[in-house]
Amino acid sequence: MAPPPEIAIPSTSISDEESGKPYTLYNITLRLPLRSFVVQKRYSDFVKLHETLLEQTGIPPPQPLPSKHWFKSTVKSADLTRERQVGFEKYLRTIAESPDRRWRDTAAWRLFLNLPSSSTTSSAVSANGRASNIAAGAADPATWLDIHRELKQLLHESRLAISKRDSAVDSGNTTAAEQASMTARRSAAKAGTFVATLTEGLRKIQDTGKLGDGELRRRRDLLSAAKMEKEGLDRLASSKISSRDPINRGTAVSDTASSSRISKPSGRILGGQAVETVKTKELDNAGLLLLQKQEMEQQDEHLNELTAIIQRTKKMGIQMDEELTIQNEMLSEMDKDMTRLDAKIKVGKNRLRKLGE
Repeated sequence: MAPPPEIAIPSTSISDEESGKPYTLYNITLRLPLRSFVVQKRYSDFVKLHETLLEQTGIPPPQPLPSKHWFKSTVKSADLTRERQVGFEKYLRTIAESPDRRWRDTAAWRLFLNLPSSSTTSSAVSANGRASNIAAGAADPATWLDIHRELKQLLHESRLAISKRDSAVDSGNTTAAEQASMTARRSAAKAGTFVATLTEGLRKIQDTGKLGDGELRRRRDLLSAAKMEKEGLDRLASSKISSRDPINRGTAVSDTASSSRISKPSGRILGGQAVETVKTKELDNAGLLLLQKQEMEQQDEHLNELTAIIQRTKKMGIQMDEELTIQNEMLSEMDKDMTRLDAKIKVGKNRLRKLGE
């Protein structure tokens, strides 16, 4: 039995439809064992779900819905929005964590949350709903990161499929290699859709001013790295499947291993054999070249950021020097005033002493 999804409503948003009255959308985040996604629902959707669950099971859900207000609007009242947000999250969590499964086993529950179903038709509807809701959820700063995590999962799946393809080529299994190559291309293509969605969502977030410049810059860097990785995976997945010579390769590996056992120098040696890492383990020559370019571009970006920091520090130092110069001049003037005042006091004391005599 699959574990229940982790449900939360971290944020809300206002409908951006030009026509019609604006309304509040509740961003429902669902985290499954292998993926996470966002579903957006309004108050009337929750009411329909509640009525349908009552109709299909004959028993009301264990948690009531937040009450409706006739003289208040969540669009204008932040307190009412927060109250309903907490109430809806409690409502969904109570059903999801209840020992009684009768409400969770209904088609209305799965359709409401866009959960996968055993029915092919329901699954297709669920997938289409997820696609549209992901595009809408990308404009929210909290759900943007959840969608980015799913993007990283897709890229990881594509890398694994390419690794399986290479293993199948080594063993001479052409059918398995073609299937793995198709899986890699499919995951990379889906990742491209996610990159475009996140890029558009980040643009909307920037327009609304919900994030600072530093966080926006960080997320742009995440998207840039994911886009470059996706392009590299596209090239690897689209490359022609060519047979390799496992015998010669095994001999080379054996010779390398035996030579390393004979003499294993310590410390860094210029021109020595490069050490295999987790990043380079599954890459061929084209992938290694792409990884090297990515690392160099990241280093260039870090150098640019460091240069900007040094320039700002230099400006601050110059301004501090100017301020200290002004302060020193003021102290010099104050010292001169104190000297003149001290001289006047001495003159005054002498006059008083003469008057006293």
